[in-house]
Amino acid sequence: MFSLINVLGLSIGISASLVIFLIVQYDFSFDRFEKNGDRIFRVVSDFAFSGNPGYTRGVPAPLADAVKKELSGIDQVVHIRYYNADKTALPGSDPAKPSVFKSQKGIIFADGHYFETLPYTWLAGAAGTSLSGIGQVVLNETRAKLYFPGLKPAEIIGKKIVYDDTMIARVSGIVQDLEQQGHTDFNFKEFISLNTVLENNALRSKMYWDQWGSTTSDQQLYVQLSPGTSVAATEARLKVLFNKYKGADAKKNNYTWAYVLQPLSDIHFNSRYGGFDVQLADKPTLYGLILVAVFLLVLGSINFINLATAQASQRAKEIGIRKTMGCSRGQLISQFLSETFLLTLIATVLSIVLTPLLLKTFSSFIPQGLQFSVAQPSVAIFLALLVAVVSVLAGLYPAMVLSSWNAIRVLKNQAYAGEGNTRRVLIRQSLTVSQFIIAQFFIMGAILVSKQINFMMDKDLGFKKEAIVSIDLPGSDTSVAHRRYVLNELQQVPGISMATLGNDVPSSFGWWTSSIKYHNGNKEDQTIVEIKATDSNYLKLFHIPLLAGRGLLPSDTIKEILINETYLKVLGFKHPADAVNTTVNWDEKNVPIVGVIKDFHAHPLSYKIAPMVICQSAGQCRKIMMTLAGEKDKWKKSMAGIEKVFKKDYPEENFSYAFLDESIAQSYNGEQNISNLLKWTTGLTIFISCLGLLGLVIYTTNLRTKEIGVRKVLGASVSQIVSILSKDFIKLVALAFIIATPLSWWAVHAWLNNFAFRITMSWWIFLLSGIGMIVIALLTLSFQTIRAARANPVESLRSE
Repeated sequence: MFSLINVLGLSIGISASLVIFLIVQYDFSFDRFEKNGDRIFRVVSDFAFSGNPGYTRGVPAPLADAVKKELSGIDQVVHIRYYNADKTALPGSDPAKPSVFKSQKGIIFADGHYFETLPYTWLAGAAGTSLSGIGQVVLNETRAKLYFPGLKPAEIIGKKIVYDDTMIARVSGIVQDLEQQGHTDFNFKEFISLNTVLENNALRSKMYWDQWGSTTSDQQLYVQLSPGTSVAATEARLKVLFNKYKGADAKKNNYTWAYVLQPLSDIHFNSRYGGFDVQLADKPTLYGLILVAVFLLVLGSINFINLATAQASQRAKEIGIRKTMGCSRGQLISQFLSETFLLTLIATVLSIVLTPLLLKTFSSFIPQGLQFSVAQPSVAIFLALLVAVVSVLAGLYPAMVLSSWNAIRVLKNQAYAGEGNTRRVLIRQSLTVSQFIIAQFFIMGAILVSKQINFMMDKDLGFKKEAIVSIDLPGSDTSVAHRRYVLNELQQVPGISMATLGNDVPSSFGWWTSSIKYHNGNKEDQTIVEIKATDSNYLKLFHIPLLAGRGLLPSDTIKEILINETYLKVLGFKHPADAVNTTVNWDEKNVPIVGVIKDFHAHPLSYKIAPMVICQSAGQCRKIMMTLAGEKDKWKKSMAGIEKVFKKDYPEENFSYAFLDESIAQSYNGEQNISNLLKWTTGLTIFISCLGLLGLVIYTTNLRTKEIGVRKVLGASVSQIVSILSKDFIKLVALAFIIATPLSWWAVHAWLNNFAFRITMSWWIFLLSGIGMIVIALLTLSFQTIRAARANPVESLRSE
């Protein structure tokens, strides 16, 4: 039984450590294979408007040429631009029936410097010439096989590809997938020559190529610094560039802007700037996972120590006889460590069997692309080190204690004489307290994190989110009249009670912001505000209250606006009615405020409510939102009607939709994963801690067997003996509670600071956690204490 408990406790810690090692190793292996990777940086933008900070991975397009011409100490300048092609066609032998691919991802504009910086292997073509001309495109191996199955790389050269019916490019090179070099965030698959944009005035204008005032995350710049060039010096020179081209505008419009060098190694971990189409990792979360693994391993080892010393009395005479026969202390230590090693090895084998199941259970938390195999060298080395470390950590102390006993005292049954108050008991008690500190820390954390998530899921966001479905209209539909025609058709679908056209749903991760000026007497205030483009049904459909004024009148352009309460306060008005019929200056036009709406949450609750403007701008409205009537079982028929209308109007496009309440719930997937992980960790720590407590109570009852017998002979009841035996252990759990409470408060408080809207940490949550842990401890103690209290005193006193 002891061996089974030991193996189970250790296997839990080892399984968790193995899974966490796989996650951590996977995420920290990204982009480690690039030559001179420590000198490669992405230029990102940090800015602030009226004190409100913002961050983007994008830069204005002219910055690349300015860096090339005006900055020294840079070996390579790599300028790329995302291209979101709605349609990619491959004209074949039959021009009337070309192969067509919809919304292919991973397409960028680039030049040869991109391939000189990253270690691609060329299968056909060359870095120096394949992207030097106009209308050239390089494909990676995966995309080449998709477009031209059965052809060799050399046979694909010269093939024609048409993007969105307007841009023609010919294949000039094939490169091996960069993923074959290792894990990477650079998962692009098609590379169109940058000169295709530079030599096309229409594309340059469409992409704002010559405007310093236009910044988009699609426009990115990478630099490789020369040896000896410092990051600080380069950022200082970038600041000089900004002041030269945009400094006057920044001063005039009250904003700041800084170009910052983001290390290549930081791209995979920095959600502030974002990555590509690869799931990013979070370093604090990874460090937290490592801490969880350490905690579980320590708990399993403490558990092993307590159980090993608890069963020591059964091995006392064995140790005495071995020492009498000439066995040295070193030989005994080797024997006990060998036994620990064997148990740890069995636990590791069990962990290897459990790991695939754990990876499947936590699939939502596991990065895509992570693979597990014992044959992986890194996994094999990690397991070997883990077995060695755990064997020493768990087995060394019991081995030292057991091998130190005096042979004569052991054979006289005096192995435990005077042990009750020794330093060894204090050590075991300290280990038990440590276990319960960790367990209660996770209990409190799990409760508070769950409470915050429930708060976010249940909070009134200021708009209706139930029974609302949205669809995106394709970018190829540039006709406002046609989009309104589709809207009217959808409103006729049975089961649709109302529909509206807008640029976005009320709550999303999308931002559209603009700078608006307001003349407050002789003072001009400028504010960055969020924009929602809508029609007259938007407020009605989402049940957003109008506090003063009226709604917007139908229009294709911005002629009047609504503002929210937050913007009302920024403008200095105390009452909503005071702002009605005043004007603001937007894009050098005076626009009247005709109404004030109640604040609502335009983004997840980690963001504050920002100043907002509601306007009518038909050109920006590419999303149709609808309210479904009736019960859920009737929605399927309504959705079929919506799809029918969409397919009739856009026969070549893929139909997709999203329910608003589900999208909002998905925006908290990260927090949900943390909550689930905490719950599992809490359960495991409680289980292992209780095993450790069980070991300590077994040890103690063995020490006090004769005392219990004497007390029973003198008339003590079972309940009195159970109370005497349990009292000291409950003190240990209570001490752990006192230590764990401030630690958990600090940790959860730091986590809650990530949310603009959060729960308050009530004292009763901590008290409830402590009481719950004491109850669990009492139940654990009762298994052994009641058994010891009910034992026949004759058995324990017969040798006296």
